[in-house]
This record gives sequence, structure tokens and C-alpha cells, in this order.
Amino acid sequence: MITVDGQCLAAFVFGSTVGVLVQRSRWCNTAALRDAMLFKSYRNTKALLVAMMILTVGFTAMISFGNGNPMRFDVGINQFIGLFLFGIGMVFAGACTVSSWVKTGEGNIGALWALLFLIVGLFLSSLMWSFSYWPLAGQTMTGHSNVAGLQFGWADALTLQRDTGIPAIFFGLIQTAALYGLYWRILKRERATLAAEGKAPSSVAAPMAAGSPVLAKTATDAGDPSAALPTLGD
Repeated sequence: MITVDGQCLAAFVFGSTVGVLVQRSRWCNTAALRDAMLFKSYRNTKALLVAMMILTVGFTAMISFGNGNPMRFDVGINQFIGLFLFGIGMVFAGACTVSSWVKTGEGNIGALWALLFLIVGLFLSSLMWSFSYWPLAGQTMTGHSNVAGLQFGWADALTLQRDTGIPAIFFGLIQTAALYGLYWRILKRERATLAAEGKAPSSVAAPMAAGSPVLAKTATDAGDPSAALPTLGD
């Protein structure tokens, strides 16, 4: 039996390892979409797609062959609105929540402010939350529309497996194939762009850094076009 001290040690080791990997790889969920749309750079986008493929196969395999108890939740208009507003805030902050922690550890004051007001916002949300209007997810997981809870019912892999008799891994592989299709299209576009410009992949610098040799070198070395953008605290 693992003791509390053992659990704390395991959490510390795991958290430290993930932190180092995120810091060294410059992983950022916001950059995965922002850079693709603003800079036509897909470094983080490709990493996000690979992570989604691995998670999809692993999660659906666990449902199909394992004895796990996966979390199920409804998806409603409140999630769509909340995620949209959160995404806007993260673009203005220049980082997602994960990379904000990393940048704060690196001494970025702008990221520290972003984290501070994220905590303030969560606290205010907890004070103003209406459990009668937006009940806990567990109370709305009926599989049917729930107008009072702004929920539309859930249709996850476990539901499909139960209703169709087809293992969840089958649907997971279909989704993984679709994600790989997006990944392949990105690779094809990158190669076509480089071939047309006659450039090697390592020579592609950030469009925003073209007028500044220092910023261009920084962006090229980091492999992240958004690194050339000035952010609060930089």
C-alpha cells in the first residue's frame, strides 16, 4: 500500500518531469491554434495532434479492454461559451494555463498576472455559481437533453459501445485516422511551402521578426514564431 509520503513523492517526481518537458518543448495549447492561424506555423499544432491521437487510442482501449472508470460528462452551450471566452483570454495572455505556469517560473511578469487573475476569476465564479440553474454534471448525465442544465446529453465512446455492441476502440481508431489526416495535410503543406520558397526547414523564421535580426534569431532558435512577439513582462 502506498503511503501518503509515497504519493507526495510520486506526484513531485511526475510534476517535475512534466514541467521540464513542457519547458524544454515550449508546449502550448494556445499556440497550437494561434500560430497556425496567424503565422502559418504548425509546430505546436502537430504536437497537439500527436498527443490527441495517443490519448484517443489509449482512452478507448481502456474502455474496451480495461476495468477503468472513465469520467463522463455532458456538453452544453455553457461549455462552448466558457471555452470560447477562455480561448480569447489565453490569446491575449500569450499562453495557455500550462505554459503560463512555465513562463511564470522563468520570470515572465505578464504570465504571473495572467495566472493571478485566472485564480481571481475562478474564485469569483465559485461565489456567483448557481447550482439551481447550472447543476453539477453528475445530476445532468441522463443521456437526454436537459434544458435547465443547458446540457444536450452525452455521446461518448462508452455510450456508442453499449448501444451498438461495437468496441469503443473501433470508434477511437476512426477518430485517430481523422486526426492523422489533419497531421498529414499539415506536413504536406509545410513541404510544399518550403519547396516553393527553396528553403530548408531550419531557415524559416517568424514573419513578425523579419525586421529584427535579434527577434528573428530568437524565433528561429526556439522554433516558435510567436516567440518573436513582444508580451507583457518580456
